Amino acid sequence: MRSGEKAIIGIMVCSVALLVWLKGQKTALDDENLEVPFYSTASKEVSDRAAKLIHELNCKKCHSLWGVRDLSQAVPAPALDGMGMFRDEEWLFNYFSAENPQDILPSRLKPEYRMPSFADLSLQERKDLASYVVSLKVYDWYFEDAKKARYEKLTGKDYEEK
Repeated sequence: MRSGEKAIIGIMVCSVALLVWLKGQKTALDDENLEVPFYSTASKEVSDRAAKLIHELNCKKCHSLWGVRDLSQAVPAPALDGMGMFRDEEWLFNYFSAENPQDILPSRLKPEYRMPSFADLSLQERKDLASYVVSLKVYDWYFEDAKKARYEKLTGKDYEEK
């Protein structure tokens, strides 16, 4: 047996041993909360229209949704998950309709990373976005984590429970 073959067999044996060991380890999925903490209350029609807009507007460039974020971006924008627990639909509609969203919610981000104006979208598109984003919820058992993450993203400071 050549030394290269021995190395390959050694790597394979180590890989199998690692997989057997990992299988025996306790994971986060072993906890009581096996479900994904995010959900939406939006209708299929609103979800479909909003998904199309979110894709076209490239919202995931800065925001995470369903716990998924574009790892190539380092923009500290808040996650959209659970946003419906922090804002109401009217507030979101006004925010999406503003010529300068920073007048409603000041940003600590550099100008090129700040929330763009969606005032040029049609009335229905802004309504769909607001309706969809307000539908984004998190389960109660995850709410404190969502609140902490949102605070830290918006302020850049550590969250301290009150």
